[in-house]
This record gives sequence, C-alpha cells and structure tokens, in this order.
Amino acid sequence: MKQSLYFKNFISTSLIVLASFIMLGGLALTWNYRRALNENRVAMGRAINEAARYIGARSLDEDFDLGGLDIGMWLTMVSGVSGFELLLTCRDGVIRSCSDRRFAHLGIRISPDEIPRVRYAARFTTLGGLYSRPRQVIGAPLIRVTGGEQEAFGYLFLSRDIEEFRADWLDFSGMFLLISLGVMAFAAIITFAFTKKLAEPINEMAAAAGRFARGDFSTRVKDLGRQDEIGELTAAFNAMAESVESQERLRREFVANVSHELRTPMTVISGFADGILDGTIEDSGKYLGVISSETRRLSRLVNSMLELSKLQAADEILKKSFDIAEVARLALLSLSGKIEEKGLDVAANLPEAPIITRGDRDSITQVVYNLIDNAIKFSRPGGEIVLELWKQGGKAFVSVENQGETIPKDELTHIFTRFHKTDKSRSADRDGVGLGLYICKSILDNHNEDIFVSSKDGVTKFVFSLTLA
Repeated sequence: MKQSLYFKNFISTSLIVLASFIMLGGLALTWNYRRALNENRVAMGRAINEAARYIGARSLDEDFDLGGLDIGMWLTMVSGVSGFELLLTCRDGVIRSCSDRRFAHLGIRISPDEIPRVRYAARFTTLGGLYSRPRQVIGAPLIRVTGGEQEAFGYLFLSRDIEEFRADWLDFSGMFLLISLGVMAFAAIITFAFTKKLAEPINEMAAAAGRFARGDFSTRVKDLGRQDEIGELTAAFNAMAESVESQERLRREFVANVSHELRTPMTVISGFADGILDGTIEDSGKYLGVISSETRRLSRLVNSMLELSKLQAADEILKKSFDIAEVARLALLSLSGKIEEKGLDVAANLPEAPIITRGDRDSITQVVYNLIDNAIKFSRPGGEIVLELWKQGGKAFVSVENQGETIPKDELTHIFTRFHKTDKSRSADRDGVGLGLYICKSILDNHNEDIFVSSKDGVTKFVFSLTLA
C-alpha cells in the first residue's frame, strides 16, 4: 500500500522522539534513583549522629532511662518524625530497646561481624538475619566520658526498608512517565500536523508532475510566497514548466512551418509530374525545369534542417580560435560575382592585422556568408554594402549594412524566428527557406554571443560580436 510522504515523515519523527524519550527518560530516572538513594544515605548519617550525641550526652542507667523518659518511647518518637527504624544495643550487641512498638527485637544479639560493616556507613544488610529482607542500615557507637576517658557503652542502629523507598521512587517515576507520555502525545500531534502541512506543496507538485507527464504543459504549482527550500522548489518547477511549455509551443510551430514549407514545392512537383504523365502538359521541358527548381529548394530546406541539428549538438567550440578578418575577406570574395551581377558598391573597412577570436571557423564563416548574401539579395540595384570589423572591450564586432527597403519595426522582433519571412522578402527571395537568419542566431547562441539588427530610412544593419582569444 502506498504511503504518503507526511505519514512516513511522521512515523520516522515519532520513532526518533520515542527513542530519545526512552534513552533520556531512562537516564533521568536512573540518575534520580541514585540521587534519592544518596540523599537518603546522607539523611540517615545526619540523623544517627544527632541521636547518638543526644543519647551519649546523658548518663544512662542500666535500664537506659533518659531522665525519666523511657528510651523505647523516645526511639519510637524519633522514628515517627524521621521515618527510620532505630535499634539500641549494649556493648556486646544485645538489643536493649527499639522503635518498634511490638518490641519484637528485644534480647536478640547482633553478630559482632555486622557491627563494623555498618559503622558510620549505610549498607544493605539483614544484620545477620535480624530482618527478613535487606534494609539500608547505618550504625554509630554510643560514647560517654568517664573519668576523663571516652567509653563506648552501646550502639545505635538506624535503618530503612528499601522497599518503602522504592515505592516512593516508583510513585515519582510513574508521575514522571505520565507527564512525559502526555508531552510525547502532544508533540506527536504537533509533528503530524506540521509534517502534513509541510508535505502539502510536495504532494501538489507530485500531482502537477503527473499532469505534466500526461501532456498538460499548462500545469503550474501555486506559489505561496515561501522563502525556504519548498518555495525554491516551487519556483524551479514552475520555471521548468514554462520552459517546457515554450519548447513544446516552438516544436508545434516548427512542425507546422516545416509542413507548410514542404507542402508548396511538393504540390507543384506532384501537379506538374502528373500533368506530364497524363499528357495534359505538352511543353514538358519548361515544367521539368520548374520541378527541378522546386526539388533543389526541398534539398536546401532539408540541408538547413540538418545544419540546425548539428548546431544544437555542438560543444567545445570555444576552445578553438581563428582570424575573423580573414574569414570576412574570404566571404566577401566568394560573393563578388553576385555583387557585380547586381551592380553594387562595396565599402570594406577591415584591418590588415589579424584579429584572433574564439569559436568555430566554419560556423562563423557561414554567419558572415549568410549576412552578406542577404545584404546582396535585399539591396536596391546600384546600392552600397558596407562590411566593417573592429575591436572593443575584449570583443570583436562584425557589421554588415545594405541599402534597400526598410524592415517594419514589428517585423524586426521576429526576424530571427524559424521560417519567418516578410511579404517583401518572400517576393524578393523566392529560393529562400526562411532559416538563414535563424541559423545565424543559433550559431552565435552556441558561441554565447549576440546579434543585433536595425533598419531605418532604407538602411538595414546587422552587427554580431565575438570574444577575442
């Protein structure tokens, strides 16, 4: 069964919190148990020292009478106040009095081996079988001064049932656990709500990605204005969606344009070929020339499309270098026949010294050739073509200018679009396929360079840049 992200996150967070609680809670309870045990030991030591000094400061008779107050009653009273059980023995360890009102221990002798073990130190012991289960016991001698000398005339033992101590500690631990479980439950609820809230935009993105994969490129994730990683992911997703939608729109336009460009020559070829075959066209030589012309146009279209695919796969072109001045001179020289045929004047402002730039020589040669060729096609007869090359700020700039019809402003923004032609250019350039300037733009984009165009008062000028080597 599929589990949502927030549910998985909630489970993992809960397990971490639970493990932390168990570890920290165990350490806290253990520390508290040892601290309480130590405090109990300190309290027993303080109580027995006070009681031993009080008893030793009085001259007791053989009945251990405290100035008319029976020692047993006094021990019982101290036990009720302190919570400890007290035993009083004579010098040989025989119990003479105790705080137990039943006086069950009277007359029992404590083993001499047990007395040194508990003297001034709280120990867990049964005092040689006196108690049925171990108790925390501490002992102190009863000292009196006789003739200037100290004499131990008995022992005082103070004890506490460890089970009672543990019961008190368990009561505290139970309260601690109850409060901790309440805090854990509250933290789990907060974590669940927070995790679910955190996962909502991710779930929305997952759903949007699913719609995107099914072809709905208009899908966008709602931007909530978050300034965290989720906000960055939302912005990145929407940017990706816009880019893919734009590419899809361009792809459809490209397919439509290619279909349009192919339809016309194929219709002409098919119509004339059928007319020649069925005999309706008598002067076949003339129309075979038209078929040949349209076939060459189809060939140029296919070659241009292949050139575009190569441009899109180009890499490492900026590692190469060449002389752009030489490229410009050779391109101008190769088109000299077309220039003379149209009776154009040429002004070439090219430096004699080499200008070495980064890029692929053949690709940039094609750019210069296409720009000069376009300038020749759309120049008025007897007009002038100006070719310039100069350096500025780490760049080389190439300018191709011609005199002809002014390109409308609304056409300038689309002049580098695939298959774009103005009506005038269609009539003037019947053999073109509308990919020349787009190829130039693609080549320069691969070189991380720019190309600009301006057209005013019959003068059209193209300028592109190259990085100096």
